[in-house]
Amino acid sequence: MNQSVQGFSKLSKSQKVDWLISNHLDNDDTARTTILQYWNTDEKLQELHDGFSENTITNFYLPLGLSPNFLINDQLKTIPMVIEESSVVAAASKAAKFWLQRGGFKTTIKGTTKSGQVHIKYDGLRSEMEAFYAFAKADLLQSIQQINASMKSRGGGLQELRLVDKTEALRGYYQLHATFDTRDAMGANFINTVLEQLATTFKQKAADFQGFSIAQPEVIMSILSNYVPECLVNVKVSCPVEDIGTINGVTGAGFARKFVEAVEIATVEPYRAVTHNKGIMNGIDAVVLATGNDFRAVEAGVHAYAARSGQYRSLTSASVEDEVFTFEADFPLALGTVGGLTSIHPLAKLSLQIMGQPNVQELMSITAVCGLAQNFAALHSLVTTGIQSGHMKMHLTNMLEQIGAADAEKKALRKEFKDKTPSFSALKESLAKMR
Repeated sequence: MNQSVQGFSKLSKSQKVDWLISNHLDNDDTARTTILQYWNTDEKLQELHDGFSENTITNFYLPLGLSPNFLINDQLKTIPMVIEESSVVAAASKAAKFWLQRGGFKTTIKGTTKSGQVHIKYDGLRSEMEAFYAFAKADLLQSIQQINASMKSRGGGLQELRLVDKTEALRGYYQLHATFDTRDAMGANFINTVLEQLATTFKQKAADFQGFSIAQPEVIMSILSNYVPECLVNVKVSCPVEDIGTINGVTGAGFARKFVEAVEIATVEPYRAVTHNKGIMNGIDAVVLATGNDFRAVEAGVHAYAARSGQYRSLTSASVEDEVFTFEADFPLALGTVGGLTSIHPLAKLSLQIMGQPNVQELMSITAVCGLAQNFAALHSLVTTGIQSGHMKMHLTNMLEQIGAADAEKKALRKEFKDKTPSFSALKESLAKMR
């Protein structure tokens, strides 16, 4: 029977493992061996990784792959990708190769603004809140000068502070809405520090203000937003339809027509849009992970952006005009190249080095390109041969491991299924016949 534990965080890593094996894994030596074999033999490197989180017992590996041949704004790039899903890196590489001969990817940064809010409740008159904000604003801005100084010296920092009336949505609800430019940092700690100072000053000034007819406003919380519709990058590919060529027996014109229709379906049908956009995030998340950025924040912001019209829709758009095929997207991407994990994870630093030490706008561009490339590759397959055959062939290696094939058996099974779509049942049947 499992027992509760007191002071677990104060145990050493080895003691945590002992507790786990004893309480949850029936003293299984194989489980202990698995945990220990993923420890890095370099003690200092292992200590670094242990420090990334709490109550760590071991490392959980994900593959770091490379997708070469990306022509981005006329510069050739190799993109590092961290992802465990078969065929994603291959698909991105295929799209990169396709567009390498057709002008490559073009990007435009449309904004780098991020935001956060101090959330406030006040049930008195709106005019009283407005009078108080006019009374307090100068002191609010003064109070964050020291926090803001370093970021401001780099051309960033707090951009605007305003009072927002949200009482139509929720009784008594107001915001101090702050916008920021955090330059090459993702800036979460900076933004939250500024917001908490604004909240503290707000409460101090509210205590001094004589114009409230009821109890003074209450600060509920202060926190950054991961919705970043003004931190936006546009990415585009385009070429004459005749330059597309014949793809898997489909003419360039036929391919372009079906491709545009596939994107239109994802624009009007949420069931399709979710899977469509998930494929985009295969590419985006892989770069975000490789560079030590926060993929959960990026995911949340991107999917919120996809629903900004009130219905969840495709993030990408496609068209054919004057016999020119165009495929593009706007992606909201709040990323950083300094601070946080990007500055301390050895492989995150290596990934940035592989891409030529991009600044944050260049990283936004590269990440967006990988997302568009992934979507292009998926639709390329869907409107021609279908996606499952190629995906299952890429998945073959994992299936061969799961059915327990030996090296010689793997070689024979790969040969047998070279031109067939593999399945677990078919592989098991063929393996049984071999044996």
